[in-house]
Amino acid sequence: MTLVWTENLLMILLSMIPLDFSNNIGLLVAPSKLTMESINMQHTLSWPPLQASCDSTVLYSVQYQGEFELFLRNGSWVNAIDCQQIPQTHCDLTFDLGSDSDYNLQVRAQCGTRLSPWTKLSRPFNRRDTVLTVPEMTVMAVGGVLQVSFSPLPLIATISVMVSKKGFEHQTVRYSMPSEQRVMSVAALQEESVYCVRAQIVLESGAHSGNTDTQCVTVTGPQTDAWRRPTTVAMTVIFTGGLLFALFGLLVHCQLDDFQACFQKEPLPTPLD
Repeated sequence: MTLVWTENLLMILLSMIPLDFSNNIGLLVAPSKLTMESINMQHTLSWPPLQASCDSTVLYSVQYQGEFELFLRNGSWVNAIDCQQIPQTHCDLTFDLGSDSDYNLQVRAQCGTRLSPWTKLSRPFNRRDTVLTVPEMTVMAVGGVLQVSFSPLPLIATISVMVSKKGFEHQTVRYSMPSEQRVMSVAALQEESVYCVRAQIVLESGAHSGNTDTQCVTVTGPQTDAWRRPTTVAMTVIFTGGLLFALFGLLVHCQLDDFQACFQKEPLPTPLD
């Protein structure tokens, strides 16, 4: 009976003493709920802030492991260079995950000299799973040329541009350009005709975004009047300036006393009888 009473008293006393095991070395809580967001080939790993007491700023480090490291490097891991001991709870891995292979990802927290265990992403990530949004497109008719431009696009992608003459949609012509180009010009079009354009982002893997809304513009042909008017004005100015210069030179060379001589009239010939 005495032994049971002693054990109960000891448990009561222990419950009254605040214990904080999180300050012990090696017992730092590991990050949780890792998520990967990939939009237009921009890959960002994120996690919630660590819920543990820390006298200093909690820092995080990220590592990745591709198929090369997994099968040819004995399962080694690579440090994400821009995400070592960072205070942020997210890491941009766009340039680290540079191939269409599966990647394992893991994060570790650090508080002073204490390190948490590594926490892995629940499943491997492949950049082929990126979500492609519809590109922002602007279409203009410049003379007899269609000019199609885009807002910033994914770094590793192709833009497929489809052009058709209104009423002849079954004769759509498809053009392709690398995403870094951003501007495409389409010439040799019929004047005074309406052309419609739509586009989408395409990856090498075959993944593609949805199509843009169709935009239609009228091709008016070369704008000849636009250059004739300034050319005519320029020629008029040049001619007037030359005339004034010649007159000024004539006045300089003629002295005041000889002014009448410079401008004297020649006598008319005597008419024949």
